[in-house]
Amino acid sequence: MMKKMSIPTSKTSLVLFLCQIISALEVPLDLSQPPTITQQSPKDYIVDPRENIVIQCEAKGKPPPSFSWTRNGTHFDIDKDAQVTMKPNSGTLVINIMNGGKAEAYEGVYQCTARNERGAAISNNIVIRPSRSPLWTKEKLEPNHVREGDSLVLHCRPPVGLPPPIIFWMDNAFQRLPQSERVSQGLNGDLYFSNVQPEDTREDYICYARFNHTQTIQQKQPISVKVFSTKPVTERQPVLLTPTGSTSTKVELRGNVLLLECIAAGLPTPVIRWIKEGGELPANRTFFENFKKTLKIIDVSEADSGNYKCTARNTLGSVHHVISVTVKAAPYWITAPRNLVLSPGEDGTLICRANGNPKPSISWLANGVPIAIAPEDPSRKVDGDTIIFSHVQERSSAVYQCNASNEYGYLLANAFVNVLAEPPRILTPANKLYQVIADSPALLDCAYFGSPKPEIEWFKGVKGSILRGNEYVFHDNGTLEIPVAQKNSAGTYTCVARNELGKIQNEVHLEIKDPTMIIKQPEYKVIQRYGQASFECIIKHDSTLLPTVTWLKDNDELPDDERFLVGKDNLTIMNVTDKDDGTYTCIVNTTLDSVSASAVLTVVARPNPPFDLELTGQLERSVELSWIPGDENNSPITNFVIEYEDALHEPGVWHYQTEVPGTQTTVQLKLSPYVNYSFRVIAVNKIGRSQPSEPSEQYLTKSASPDENPANVQGIGSEPDNLVITWEPLKGFQSNGPGLQYKVSWRQKDVDDEWTSVIVANVSKYIVSGTPTFVPYEVKVQALNDLGYAPEPSEVIGHSGEDLPMVAPGNVQVHVINSTLAKVHWDPVPLKTVRGHLQGYKVYYWKVQSLSRRSRRHVEKKILTFRGNKTFGMLPGLEPYSSYKLNVRVVNGKGEGPASPDKVFKTPEGVPSSPSFLKITNPTLDSLTLEWGSPTHPNGVLTSYTLKFQPINNTHELGPLVEIRIPANESSLILKNLNYSTRYKFYFNAQTSVGSGSQITEEAVTIMDEAGILHPAVGAGKVQPLYPRIRNVTTAAAETYANISWEYEGPDHANFYVEYGVAGSKEDWKKEIVNGSRSFFVLKGLTPGTAYKVRVGAEGLSGFRSAEDVFETGPAMASRQVDIATQGWFIGLMCAVALLILILLIVCFIRRNKGGKYPVKEKEDAHADPEIQPMKEDDGTFGEYSDAEDHKPLKKGSRTPSDRTVKKEDSDDSLVDYGEGVNDWAGGQLFCIEDCRRAMDSKRCRCFRRCIQKLMCGMMHERGILSLNQKPIFQPFHM
Repeated sequence: MMKKMSIPTSKTSLVLFLCQIISALEVPLDLSQPPTITQQSPKDYIVDPRENIVIQCEAKGKPPPSFSWTRNGTHFDIDKDAQVTMKPNSGTLVINIMNGGKAEAYEGVYQCTARNERGAAISNNIVIRPSRSPLWTKEKLEPNHVREGDSLVLHCRPPVGLPPPIIFWMDNAFQRLPQSERVSQGLNGDLYFSNVQPEDTREDYICYARFNHTQTIQQKQPISVKVFSTKPVTERQPVLLTPTGSTSTKVELRGNVLLLECIAAGLPTPVIRWIKEGGELPANRTFFENFKKTLKIIDVSEADSGNYKCTARNTLGSVHHVISVTVKAAPYWITAPRNLVLSPGEDGTLICRANGNPKPSISWLANGVPIAIAPEDPSRKVDGDTIIFSHVQERSSAVYQCNASNEYGYLLANAFVNVLAEPPRILTPANKLYQVIADSPALLDCAYFGSPKPEIEWFKGVKGSILRGNEYVFHDNGTLEIPVAQKNSAGTYTCVARNELGKIQNEVHLEIKDPTMIIKQPEYKVIQRYGQASFECIIKHDSTLLPTVTWLKDNDELPDDERFLVGKDNLTIMNVTDKDDGTYTCIVNTTLDSVSASAVLTVVARPNPPFDLELTGQLERSVELSWIPGDENNSPITNFVIEYEDALHEPGVWHYQTEVPGTQTTVQLKLSPYVNYSFRVIAVNKIGRSQPSEPSEQYLTKSASPDENPANVQGIGSEPDNLVITWEPLKGFQSNGPGLQYKVSWRQKDVDDEWTSVIVANVSKYIVSGTPTFVPYEVKVQALNDLGYAPEPSEVIGHSGEDLPMVAPGNVQVHVINSTLAKVHWDPVPLKTVRGHLQGYKVYYWKVQSLSRRSRRHVEKKILTFRGNKTFGMLPGLEPYSSYKLNVRVVNGKGEGPASPDKVFKTPEGVPSSPSFLKITNPTLDSLTLEWGSPTHPNGVLTSYTLKFQPINNTHELGPLVEIRIPANESSLILKNLNYSTRYKFYFNAQTSVGSGSQITEEAVTIMDEAGILHPAVGAGKVQPLYPRIRNVTTAAAETYANISWEYEGPDHANFYVEYGVAGSKEDWKKEIVNGSRSFFVLKGLTPGTAYKVRVGAEGLSGFRSAEDVFETGPAMASRQVDIATQGWFIGLMCAVALLILILLIVCFIRRNKGGKYPVKEKEDAHADPEIQPMKEDDGTFGEYSDAEDHKPLKKGSRTPSDRTVKKEDSDDSLVDYGEGVNDWAGGQLFCIEDCRRAMDSKRCRCFRRCIQKLMCGMMHERGILSLNQKPIFQPFHM
């Protein structure tokens, strides 16, 4: 069975995977091997004195190793100490402290040894020390009396603990003391004040020491600080509180954190700045803490050695300190020794290389004993940091220790030499299945062991050749790497391991999967507060992999909030708030790969209102307003709007003052006198306006005389003898003071008069009476208050009141341009007679009569106004061949003046309108009768009519056009010599001497044969009435429907409708629209056995309907879906028909055999009709009868069809064609048979045949088998 393994795709995961494979290349535990230490306690092991001490030492080997310990360099006999036990199958010691033991008694240096027959491995020296948290020594603390501005250091001096405690300062309420650039804690735990302030006075400065190992906190006695003030406070230049002097040194070990500190005193508080002399501070590893007083560099190396300079600066000067940093290094590995497996006779080396500052010394041990005094082995040779092995034998197996040490520490590593002779083994399970993503590396494991070291070869497929080439990477641990696995890389791979002792192989399987992709990633969103945000994450993945989608916010789990809705491929956030701002990441994980995509959500909203409004620099006419902006809510503030309220004149009403850019938070505002101002500010961004800020304090400006005068001053008379002076009054804040009034002044223009003035208040209008009519005046209005007058106002020209014009325009002339357009001229009136502002002239004109009809009608006057001093105008839209009158009047602001004398003019003839109607009646075989009405608007004297017509064939193609000129006094015309059964299109128009008018068109069809011509008694030759009518409404009813037909007389193109309802019911009539101009309609959905009323009307003709008709539907039948051939009535009918045919045949036969001749018979004898065939003797049937009417002689003007096809009227009979109605089909057919008896012999048989067919169809229709318009379902039978 395959074991499944997924290979990760990321580079980091790939490195870890390779490391796991490399570390897995170990000697199998079923083979002999020296001990290997697998777990041990740290070198410096601080223990909790209240708990048992556990010193770890675990090892493996074959045979399993035994363990022993040394303490402080001598053997530690655990059997003699009842408090010490060793765990079974382990070297781990447990020292029982909780049952009476003391941790201090077991302080020391411990070392573990694991030993078997192949060698001994040793642990590091493990230093055991119990943690300590001593109490503070009691001391008497004097209060600190400090002058304001001086520096101060409060010493903590915590007790020495193991490990050192964490220091922090709090007050009696266990609240941390606030720290700042001025007050901060040093690395030694002291509290430094760069300068003290009165608020630093307090009696509870308490230093706390927290010992983490014992989870205890020790408290120092409270320290009292009293600050006394002196005026003025003396400023001081910086002085360093720590470190002291100008230089100092610092030694730090490689890999540790370097902390450098500078704290300075001074007033103002100094600012600290750090530099490295001769170099740059290391990027990405440098941090500033404690308000930049501490420089922190992590993971220091020898390159970080150098001089670091801190500078403290304020406005009075600066001071600096240089710290010389030296980075030393405890030993660290360059090449650590690794286990060596050799076969007898092989060579090998152990290498131990380390570095440090100072450079460490290297020493070797064999099985825990210095190699110099260890048993000799001729196969080994020590060469400094290398041991060389030659031609090893099984006795050469041992554990070697390499020790690298200097003054700052040591390194100890165990590495065994194991001499074995073993055939190859493959440690990777057989048939292991690997799954990887396409285009990513594939690593196929072939962990092996053997001594000598086997050679590894890889094959693909059952009979594949050995794998070679650049597309593969072969690792020393046996792993086959395919750097870029493709779909064709899938398959079975075979790993073969061989050495001189044997050969073995193993198969593994590789599957290639499609990569997981996010085909639609979440997109950046900007959403207004309380809106809805939705992120999509649509994925595509291999069908055999099961993806899981996880959403993160700011690389953390989504908030536990019901507003977050996670769908199959989206994330929706309802009612977004400001806290929903952030980066949202969609992570898709499968067992093989992981992909992610992120998008930022920005929640925007209207800005918060500004606050802290402040008025400064108050002057009589200006003030400075400043404010602090509110939160812009992720949408930058574009501008601020400043509004003001005048509490003196309009309390509660806010007015726009000004606006400033969004980067500005102060503005100089111009003010008006005598206004009690308060201001508010509104912030604006793209989302909208904020709420207004709280109002500022009020500011009342001093009174002054007005700065401005009223606007919009006008002088317009309302009567012929007055002058009305109006103005726009000043607003309250424009008055500039109490007692606002207006000085109104006027005088007649161009007359040497003095100004007349009057002072008014609380008004905006003054009327001057007794003025001449419409003369110009100079007008001005000046504002004043209790403190004085406004500046001199400007003068405005006005006029006294207007009166109606005195005279009419003269010399009115009319020039007729064409039949619908004329131009009128007049002389202007003198301006003095206008007595007002000339607005223009009005032309009144009206039609007197039409010259063609000589009939008067209601006079409708039309008016055209021509603005300004215009003296001519055009009169459009006139009617041709008509008589008109007009007059002209002058217009001013008061009204119209007198009219000029009426001027008469006439329009010439024009082309007429189309004839009022065109009807085509009395169709015959070769003629049509046309009737028409004269044009509604003849527009002149009609000279003639023109008729054009042309035939239309079955494909709607037009034939040759024929034109006829008709005298104007005619109203009808009979067109003769037309083709029978032919459709014609007619074009008809009227003419005057000017030309032809628009035409009217109509279509009509000549009839097919004489059967279609109405007998004179029926109404042939009648002219259709001028007014339409509908008559002869007939109905043919069945079970659920009825056929309604009617006759119509009137204009063509009428749109009909049928109204019906239940007879005797008071319900409203139901209405059905008839499509087109048909004269029949089928009412459907009727109730069987019900009496209905019906009538027919025409759309658009009010009250135009036929008389009512009543009919009754047939009774309901159980079912009509039956086979008529099995019905008894049908069988009986067929028998009756057969009998009737037999009788008719006998009668015909007897008449023929009598020998009597009649005219038709003589003709038949003389002209043997080939269509009449004798009876066939072979089958006893009659020859086919051909309808003689299909070949009758042509009438005058008719033609026989060349293809001799049967006309529709002869063969395609519908039920409607067979009788006047379905209800009287039986009686009708009796009359039909009687008529056939009297018919000519040559037509009698055909007549009988038609009667019988009508009889059968009528019966079938009554039974509901045939519809009204359905053709009979019979094959022709022969007589």
